Amino acid sequence: MSNTDFLKEYKIWNVIGASSAGTMIEWYDFYIFGSLAPIMSGLFFPKENPTAGLLSTLAIFATGFAVRPFGAVFFGRIGDVVGRKYAFLVTLLIMGGATTAIGLLPTYESIGIFAPAALVILRLTQGLALGGEYGGAATYIAEHCPDEKRGFYTSFIQTTATLGLFVSLGVILSVRSTLGEEAFKAWGWRIPFILSIVLVIFSYIIRMRLQESPLFSRMKAAGKTSTQPLKDAFANKENWIIMAKALFGATAGQGVVWYTGQFYALYYLQTVLKIHFMTANFIVAVALLLATPFFIVFGAMSDTYGRKKIIMSGCLIAALSYYPIYMGMGYFAVDPNNPNAVMLSLLVFIQVIFVTMVYGPIAAYLVELFPTKIRYTSMSLPYHIGNGVFGGLVPLIGVAFVAYTGNIYSGLIYPITIALMTFVVGMVFTKDTSKVKIWDELIDKKIS
Repeated sequence: MSNTDFLKEYKIWNVIGASSAGTMIEWYDFYIFGSLAPIMSGLFFPKENPTAGLLSTLAIFATGFAVRPFGAVFFGRIGDVVGRKYAFLVTLLIMGGATTAIGLLPTYESIGIFAPAALVILRLTQGLALGGEYGGAATYIAEHCPDEKRGFYTSFIQTTATLGLFVSLGVILSVRSTLGEEAFKAWGWRIPFILSIVLVIFSYIIRMRLQESPLFSRMKAAGKTSTQPLKDAFANKENWIIMAKALFGATAGQGVVWYTGQFYALYYLQTVLKIHFMTANFIVAVALLLATPFFIVFGAMSDTYGRKKIIMSGCLIAALSYYPIYMGMGYFAVDPNNPNAVMLSLLVFIQVIFVTMVYGPIAAYLVELFPTKIRYTSMSLPYHIGNGVFGGLVPLIGVAFVAYTGNIYSGLIYPITIALMTFVVGMVFTKDTSKVKIWDELIDKKIS
């Protein structure tokens, strides 16, 4: 390897490390809320009806997902006009501030209805921030990578969502085991939220040292970036068609597989199978830790075998496997006080493998669909609708279906339906993107 190649490789890993650290912290912030929903439901809503309180808390959790597309459009425009780096610095600070504020909120017992109202506002703020973060980080890394290894390099940013959830579970388990269950439920749940401010400051300092994306910088210097990315992206019929195909033929299915395998599995263990909070979180944490390297495996495989084949396979296999997997979870948790944690971890691990199949290649796939001048705006919208709306509603719809029907497997109807829809649309209407060379834009426009 020449000195020039070494420096390029070093720079890419520096970019990946700094971007991924910040994105992981944002996911940590975002998912603490979901991980603590069963506890927070009794603190921010009346305690007379625990099921209604949990559903209300999950509804607030879902609002953070529902607003993510608006954050994608708002910060996507900033990222396409001002720059990728500036946009994801701002989102990091907004997310950290909102998360810390949740940890300081008075409860329903103290201020009544104002407690859940404030919680909604802060959750919406989190959603807006995350809507701008992912597209910026994924685009930023992709625009540093060589075309032939984009799936591999961008797969590292794909690990951050799972690592953020894993870290949130780890922090929660550590704080709870240190303080004890009673103190944790009373006030210790605030600590994971407040810790966010330390993590955010650390990540902000690291990100400040980064330079702007080289592809974006050179396009901007040549006057080839967009001054009106919203108009260029959304007034263009052809671009709308591409975004629609990306949504229904990739990210919607990817979103429901992601949230079924990681979040619905956690709620299912706690609220349906009645497994103890600590045990359920430990089971999911082990599964996440063991499965995380497969994001990189499938990301790298997509450089060779194509993004589409791997994503579609993940959607189909997940849809066909969910019922037997969840029946198995019920079998191994027949005694909730003494569940078979090894087998339950294995069954959640299998679900997370499906997650790695659909999620590992998705950043490279989305980046390659759109030109540099509107990439941040265009890729962020289908991603956050697919994940924020289709995926984010999985826990709420799943728990609501089970509560309404009394059938513990009815919560799987929604994710199976969406995953199958994505498989059909994706197979029929989408094309693979792994051979797209985004750096050719510099050649085509004669930019040096």
